[in-house]
Amino acid sequence: MMPASDTFIEALPKAELHVHLEGTLEPGLKIILARRNGHPLQDATEDDIRAGYGFHDLPSFLALYYEGVELLHTEQDFYDLCHAYLKKAASQNVLYSEMFFDPQLHTRRGIAFETVISGLNRARKDAQRDFGIRSQLVMCFIREMSAQSAEETFTQALPHLSDIVGVGLDSDEKGNPPAKFANVFKRARDAGLHVTMHCDIDQENTHEHIRQALEDLGSERLDHGLNILEKPDLLRQARERHIPFTVCPFPNMAIRPNSNEKDIRALLDAGLTITINSDDPGYMQGVYMTEAMKMARDGAHLTPDELLAISRNAFRAAWIGEKERRIYLDRLDDFARKAGMMVPAI
Repeated sequence: MMPASDTFIEALPKAELHVHLEGTLEPGLKIILARRNGHPLQDATEDDIRAGYGFHDLPSFLALYYEGVELLHTEQDFYDLCHAYLKKAASQNVLYSEMFFDPQLHTRRGIAFETVISGLNRARKDAQRDFGIRSQLVMCFIREMSAQSAEETFTQALPHLSDIVGVGLDSDEKGNPPAKFANVFKRARDAGLHVTMHCDIDQENTHEHIRQALEDLGSERLDHGLNILEKPDLLRQARERHIPFTVCPFPNMAIRPNSNEKDIRALLDAGLTITINSDDPGYMQGVYMTEAMKMARDGAHLTPDELLAISRNAFRAAWIGEKERRIYLDRLDDFARKAGMMVPAI
């Protein structure tokens, strides 16, 4: 069967499970925030800003990411960031998104946790009203910060847990295994939150980090996680447990060229449950969900049936109730029928 067409991908109903809100900060909004908050970047052009984007590994990317975070100060800043992403996502037929945010990067600068989450929640509400896109927040802990800082952040989040669906773990993995945060993840699980963790591509001790995430800390999903292909025992466990992998084609390609062609196909051939996601589109050449799916298709020669299954994986892996899930899956089934495709029995 031929790979899926651009038109098919653009019209496909989608869910996104791996996007960092701070990583959706586009150059145009950076300039607006810089002028609003008296930052030197206010005199730059969008082309100037884009010209400075280049990374080849996780630390070089994080340097860019942390630089942009400094522009976010007020509730309106966080509103504008989240609203812009959700407007863009909705325009690409993303029906539902679970968005990472990094409160520690803001609270350590003296910004109140409530300022951050109030702006994001206002944007979520308005975007659902204006664009029909549903979204939830996943609070991430920063690996290179202390376990105590993560604990303090979780305590700050307690009054807002009804606005947070899960917790994650991101940023620099070197010397920062999941086990470092075992207690705060236990607190999150005990509070009824879902759990996911980044296991970025080709990191130090990555196989042990994957093992800890799966076996010790009860991660329900793995973000990235491509190195599991090198460990048959971990791969078998993930397959048997139907662990979803939130795969992001652009950063994988930037860090490991040809990864989409080899690894996405290998994940599928291994029987793993994968989803396709954007990650940090503001820093990754504007690769949002549609573009990410096109990259995955081009690399792994994905067929319409495979992309339909990947989209179905995302709705099934979403942290939502069964009634809401059925609504999204029905939308996907309707799309498939109109495209003349087979629809699986419930």
